[in-house]
Amino acid sequence: MERKTLVWDDVAVFLAIARSGSLSGAASALSIGVATVSRRIERLETQLGRPLFLRHHTGYRLTEDGAALIERAEEMEAAARAFGTGMAEGPEVSGTVRLATAENLATTLILPALPRLRSAHPRLTLEIVTDIATVNLHRRDADIALRMIKPERGHVSVQRVGTLGYGLYAAPSYMAGRAGGPKVDLERDGLIAWGEGYGYLPAAQWIERALRGRAPTVTTTSLAAQVVGCTSGLGLAVLPHLLARATDLICLDADIGIDQPIWLVTQSDLTSSRRVQAVATFLRAVVSEHRAALSVPRTSRTDNNNLPSDRHQSCGNDQSNWDQVGTQVHADIHKYRDSK
Repeated sequence: MERKTLVWDDVAVFLAIARSGSLSGAASALSIGVATVSRRIERLETQLGRPLFLRHHTGYRLTEDGAALIERAEEMEAAARAFGTGMAEGPEVSGTVRLATAENLATTLILPALPRLRSAHPRLTLEIVTDIATVNLHRRDADIALRMIKPERGHVSVQRVGTLGYGLYAAPSYMAGRAGGPKVDLERDGLIAWGEGYGYLPAAQWIERALRGRAPTVTTTSLAAQVVGCTSGLGLAVLPHLLARATDLICLDADIGIDQPIWLVTQSDLTSSRRVQAVATFLRAVVSEHRAALSVPRTSRTDNNNLPSDRHQSCGNDQSNWDQVGTQVHADIHKYRDSK
C-alpha cells in the first residue's frame, strides 16, 4: 500500500510534544487544542508505522524511533522557517536535552557555567535531573549523563572526562577541642556516616570500615548535610574536594583510595544529535576547566614550591601540627585499606 505524504503540521506537533513532554504543553506552544494535538500525533505514528512516544502518567517520553527522528524534524522546522522568510537559515541547535547528574556537580560546576551554553545556543533547553538514583538510562529517562558510575550494559556511549577526588576532613574547632591533641585516632574520633540506603557510596563504605561496628556521631542522607555536620565540629567526614574547597575545613588526607572517575554517558542513537553534541561539548569543557578543583584539595601542607597550591596531593593547614596529623592519618588510612 502506498504510504501517505507526511503533513508538516503533524511533524510540528511531534516536536512540540518532544520539547514539552505533554499534549497540553504542545497545545499551548502551538496555540491549538489538545484534541487536535492528540489526533495529529496519532496520525503521524500511523503513517510511520511505529510509536514515537511512550505514554507515562508523568508525561510523554520519546521512544528510540522517536528520538532518532528529532534531528530530521528539526531540519524540517528550520527549512519551514527559512521558506517563510525567504532567506536561507543556518543550522540552529534547538530543543530540550535531559541531563542526569549528581547534585554536587550540578550546583557547583554545571549551573554556574550554564549561561555560557545559553548564550551560544539560546533555543536549547537543558533539563537537569539530580535525583540520579531514580534515573535509568536504559529506560531513556535521560539523553545524557555525567556520573561517577560507569554503565555496564545498554546502548550507550561512554567517555571518561575527569576524576572526583575525596579526602578526610575536619573542622578546626573539632581538632582544637579534642582531648587527645592533634593526633587523629580513627578508632575513637567522631565520624559522620551515611544513613541506611546509602551504603553503596564509596564514602559511606570507607566510614563504615573505619567505624568497625561502633556508632557514628551522626548519619545524614546528603552531601550538603555531611559538609554542614563537619563544619559544625561534629566529627570527621569523607568529602569531595570540590565541596570542601568552599569551607575552612582541614583536609587531613587527600588520598584515601576512593577517588571516582567521572563518566560522560550518551544514548548511542543520540550521539549524532546536534543538540546533544552541544551539551556534551559543554560538559567536557566545564569538567576540564575545573580538573584541579575536582581532584585535589584547596591548600597544601607540603613544602614543594614548584607546584601551585591547588595541585599538591596532600592537604591541610600550613601549620606543622597539621602536617603531623596528616602523616599519621595517611598511615592509619592505608592500614584500614589493607585490612579490608
